Amino acid sequence: MDNSPSKYLNFINQALELCKEVPRHFSKFSNKIFCNHQKITLLVLKQKLRTTYRDLVEILKISDIPLLIGLARIPHHTTLVKFAKKIKPNLLNLLLPHREAKITGIDGTGFEVENKSLHYQIRTARSTYRRYIKLGISADTDKQIIMKQTINKGPRNDNKDFMPLVRDIKTNFVCADKGYDANANHTFVERNLNAKSCIKIKEKVISKRYRSTLRKRILKTFDEETYHNRSKVESIFSSIKRKYGSCLRARSFSTQKKEVLCKLVAYNLDRAIKYFLVGFQQSPMNRKAFIHVYTCLNI
Repeated sequence: MDNSPSKYLNFINQALELCKEVPRHFSKFSNKIFCNHQKITLLVLKQKLRTTYRDLVEILKISDIPLLIGLARIPHHTTLVKFAKKIKPNLLNLLLPHREAKITGIDGTGFEVENKSLHYQIRTARSTYRRYIKLGISADTDKQIIMKQTINKGPRNDNKDFMPLVRDIKTNFVCADKGYDANANHTFVERNLNAKSCIKIKEKVISKRYRSTLRKRILKTFDEETYHNRSKVESIFSSIKRKYGSCLRARSFSTQKKEVLCKLVAYNLDRAIKYFLVGFQQSPMNRKAFIHVYTCLNI
């Protein structure tokens, strides 16, 4: 494995800068050996490397990554395990600050929580029902940056996650598949967000008996070209699962939720660096400039 500084320089620098939105310590009585910024960066880096806590510590011992992060010493793997259990998801949400897009795509996917193959379960006569974690996201389809997320135990109805995914965002269009088709969702997009709803209408409600006035208007003016931007969200899911893994290592739902959040942060950082920071090594960006790029994406 190539663990040279240049390989992770951009990623670690920008992860540390982004973490400055989080308090350095949970308490004034903390031992101050490692700050929250360093530990969060290590959690996100763990997802990028697709490794375990123990193996991450071993990688730190043979690489220059501790110098990049500013570690006074190598943390024990239990330090990171305890921190992952302690940190609140709302603090990790601060690392997903982007809230504005021309076209917003919404979709959901699942993450496996067991490594057992379907073949093994059939061979051992075990149930083929598989538990999973349901992830829903709203994303800027132009930049393919994740804006908001919902993480719950699956299976789960998509409609329940729609409002949290679009609340407090600025957008012109909201695109989603038929799973999100509901009068309340169309109304929220049109009235609260002042945007155009590009949520696909279910066939069963096309008949006059079930069709509302709002649905009639949406059907009449439905923009198929704009709607198909939704498929870019599926590309985001594919990229996350290929690069950071589709199976979760954590065992409890609380830590599984935070593991998924770290995957999303790692994806956003990689995406922002790839999309915006070409030539970053020749001209490093300061924190203010990067946060502007990451949150506003106007360059």
